Amino acid sequence: MSTKAVLFFLSLFLAARMSAAELTVQAAASLSDALKEIGAAYEKESGDKVQFNFGASSMLARQIEEGAPADLFFSADEAKMDGLEKKSLLLEGTRRSLLSNVLVIVVANDAKLVPKTAADLAKPEFRKIALAEPQTVPAGIYAREYLQKMGLWDGVKEKVVPTENVRAALAAVESGNVEAGFVYKTDSMISKKVKIAVEISGAEAPRISYPLAVLKNSKEPERAKKFAEYLAGPMARAVFEKFGFILAE
Repeated sequence: MSTKAVLFFLSLFLAARMSAAELTVQAAASLSDALKEIGAAYEKESGDKVQFNFGASSMLARQIEEGAPADLFFSADEAKMDGLEKKSLLLEGTRRSLLSNVLVIVVANDAKLVPKTAADLAKPEFRKIALAEPQTVPAGIYAREYLQKMGLWDGVKEKVVPTENVRAALAAVESGNVEAGFVYKTDSMISKKVKIAVEISGAEAPRISYPLAVLKNSKEPERAKKFAEYLAGPMARAVFEKFGFILAE
């Protein structure tokens, strides 16, 4: 290959690298598996790079408030997104609610002690119950509010083992460190070590909502909006459904 040809292809490569954006997405821990698959597909299609920072929505929102560089926020509840919107940290017109989920009580696959209802958790044989931090983390807040609504919180709160996020609550059940735990149904589906004992349904069940928004301080707002559209599109929706998420209307 001639020197001119090499330089030509090198210039094309450098131009492609320069035109590619690097996006950072702050996303709820429960979205980890689905977003990793969607992000990999998007990178191949767009040429952009997508980096995910997974964790409790409360922690991620706090990082955004403190100026952590990020382009999008994908929360496991509306309250954390509300907080950022009140502080004018969202790019106007980009917020949308994409997904829902179901809260479940899980136990280890080989557990001999299996609750039939949430009320069973108040029984003395259940000594430790894993919840994502019930004052700040969405999965824990949903669980606490449900238990309070059912009049069960006072009977179980001393048994609660608070965890950093919902995946940590799942890990606590998998390891056998607790007898049961509250997680999202989608989390239970990715684990081979737990089974669903109780699915929280009916009128008393928490209304779980996952909103997405581009952040006002994004260095790549147009590329971020493009990825947000992709997350709401047919390919991403199919992946979310595969992992057990409920699509918003």
